[in-house]
Amino acid sequence: MYNFDKIADRTNVNSVKWEYEGILPMWVADMDFDTMPEIKEAIKKRCDMGAFGYTNTPDYFYEAFIDFWKRRHHVEFNKDWMIFSTGVVPAISSIVRKMTNVGDRILLMTPTYNIFYNSILNNYRSVAETELVYDGKEYKLDWKDFEARIINQTTMLILCNPQNPVGKIWTRGELERIVRICKENNVIILSDEIHADIVSPGHEYIPLLSIEDAKDISITTISASKCFNLAGLQGASLVIPNEDIRKKVNRGLNTDEVAEGNVFVYDAFTTALNLGDNWLNEMNRYVYENKRYLKTFLMVNLKELDYHYADSLYLAWIDVSKVTNDSVKLCNYLKDNFNVYFSNGKQYGKSFNGFIRINLATSLDNVKEGLNKLLIGIKKFKEDNL
Repeated sequence: MYNFDKIADRTNVNSVKWEYEGILPMWVADMDFDTMPEIKEAIKKRCDMGAFGYTNTPDYFYEAFIDFWKRRHHVEFNKDWMIFSTGVVPAISSIVRKMTNVGDRILLMTPTYNIFYNSILNNYRSVAETELVYDGKEYKLDWKDFEARIINQTTMLILCNPQNPVGKIWTRGELERIVRICKENNVIILSDEIHADIVSPGHEYIPLLSIEDAKDISITTISASKCFNLAGLQGASLVIPNEDIRKKVNRGLNTDEVAEGNVFVYDAFTTALNLGDNWLNEMNRYVYENKRYLKTFLMVNLKELDYHYADSLYLAWIDVSKVTNDSVKLCNYLKDNFNVYFSNGKQYGKSFNGFIRINLATSLDNVKEGLNKLLIGIKKFKEDNL
């Protein structure tokens, strides 16, 4: 048994999440849980060697991913398909540069991870958006709109699987239809599957590469960083079955100098993937209980907030539109006046300023404190904005 009530003190270690003194951070997708002890031991062992020079990516790094994905997600990768990168985000930006041209349209399903926009716009490509539709129970694609945007000069789809921030687990049927439409229109699918292992007990996500036809047109990015909170070690693997696509992507990663790992990432990731099943299962149960607490709290205390419960992610996507359609203003108000920091919904798509995102990968005590601040803060926000 691991202790998820214990959280690391990162108030004085240059943490991005904890950079604001006195502010309870429930925003960026970064866990507060104490790192799995076996990972810390692996890093210490490597540190004790005392030399930190350039390091090649070892075969056992890829083999750990292969075994983990076969064991947990019932999909098998060939080691020859895999390429190391210093992270999913650097890889996505590099792939956008290498696999598309300036001015190309790249499709996003919104709401979606805000950094996707940066990877597109910073490289002088255009963002196309198809908004997911909420039917009261789940988010779904508007297939007519999706297909129209794929046909209209789109060269790449960035798929988030599971979907951040709404937590949608794409069904096999949905993935098959997405692949078929993209393949018919020569559109590359870049699938970010970094959140793959953060699912509620009894649920699984479906890898894009479990769809046979996806192997011809897709690039999948995976990592141990999100589910084991190792983002600071900067590592990821790209899985690309198509040899022509793989060669181009590999050239781009090397040109952009994001193809080499640091001396600690390989052993840390390998340890997580080889030994972390129990830790991961317990973490998912803990987050699930935090979600249940959140749901009950809102139903009792803040009925005007609609929480779409999802079976993936440790993030909660909450509709605050009955309070305000300016979540940027609300989040800044709560941060400045009640010392709690949530993510505003506008950054995930232009139509979603009536939502906030809450990070639940923290202790239950922090969840309780954050929600109490939210309750008091929204009451005062409404009074101040009559």
